[in-house]
Amino acid sequence: MANFIDRRLNSKNKSTVNRQRFLRRYKNQIKKSVSEAINQRGVTDIDSGENIVIPKKDLSEPAFHQGGSGIKDRVHPGNDQFTTGDRIPRPPKKQGQGAGEGDASDNGEGDDEFTFSISKEEYLNLLFEDLELPNLEKNQLDKLIEYKKVRSGFCAEGVASNIDIVKSLQGSIARRIAMTASKRKKLKVLEEALLALNNDTHDNIQQQRDLFTEIDNIKAAIAKVPFIDTFDLRFRNYAKQAVPTSKAVMFCLMDVSGSMDQATKEIAKRFYILLYLFLSRTYKNIDVVYIRHHTQAKEVDEHEFFYSQETGGTIASSALELMNEIITERYNDNQWNIYGAQASDGDNWADDSPQCKAILEQQILPKSRYFSYIEITQRAHQTLWKHYQEVEDSHSNFAMQHIKSVTDIYPVFRELFKKTH
Repeated sequence: MANFIDRRLNSKNKSTVNRQRFLRRYKNQIKKSVSEAINQRGVTDIDSGENIVIPKKDLSEPAFHQGGSGIKDRVHPGNDQFTTGDRIPRPPKKQGQGAGEGDASDNGEGDDEFTFSISKEEYLNLLFEDLELPNLEKNQLDKLIEYKKVRSGFCAEGVASNIDIVKSLQGSIARRIAMTASKRKKLKVLEEALLALNNDTHDNIQQQRDLFTEIDNIKAAIAKVPFIDTFDLRFRNYAKQAVPTSKAVMFCLMDVSGSMDQATKEIAKRFYILLYLFLSRTYKNIDVVYIRHHTQAKEVDEHEFFYSQETGGTIASSALELMNEIITERYNDNQWNIYGAQASDGDNWADDSPQCKAILEQQILPKSRYFSYIEITQRAHQTLWKHYQEVEDSHSNFAMQHIKSVTDIYPVFRELFKKTH
């Protein structure tokens, strides 16, 4: 039986079909490796793909061969050691032949893992398969920031590099035809008259000379018309055209009080990485705003957001107030798609939790596409969780989840952004 592989439309990469078949076959192992790979990335690091490692045991496939089980009667010549019913021991394992149980391979190199690279597009497709952005509606297209040059006809002036030769030659031909049309008509009449005189038997030498002279003068006048003139030149014209873009801003809010240790911050970082990667599949331009808070909130860069040490209590409303101020000043909700993600261990002053709820309901959620809250803790939920539950019950663009360990990050993210239809 012959096997045919259709490689049409893949002339530049003839292994594309086989590669896609491999990705489909080992999808579960690849997705597991991809979800673990995000731990090594920065929040906005999406410019490259990923090296995927799959254990070699997961790549093994069943093979048909003759089995050694069952009852068999064999007669071996020269047998002087065994009789019917004796059990024959297995042959001893050869050392250094990769026979298992810790023995090394015979060539000095292990073969326990298979590593290959996937592209950025394959990486994102595997990471966010079956997920979607809730409440996805693109806001007003921004036509004031990005422009591209497009062809806009021709003009009579421009730089030499923009000369259109064909259009210029067409202009030159048209000009020469227009300037010499009457002369060519007259030339044709004179040539016909000269031909008639040549056929006449009468003596008309003087008339022929006059016609020759007039014909030569007209030909000279036609020849004086230049082949191309500056008037003929045409230049390619370019105009600026607004490129419709849809923009998003991602607010990262995190509690950095004394109760938030570095391990908890690392869990939050991985969640923010997932969110940024997810948004990047929908929006071309994404701004990331980092807001950290204890009793006071502050906008910082990514390094300070995750690694600066703070002490003291927690007032979560300070971060929400600062987020609302930044939206008002820099991110008009008619032009920007606003997303927010808040990470905390749940600690907050009891009197401040109702204030957080009020800010969310009255100021932030009406302007936001989606706002998610993750609580990273092993303890029982505090007052902030209880007030946020009331927000979740009454607002479809707010969601909250509980994370206990690193292994919960990806399942929680999928739960937040799972498809609803």
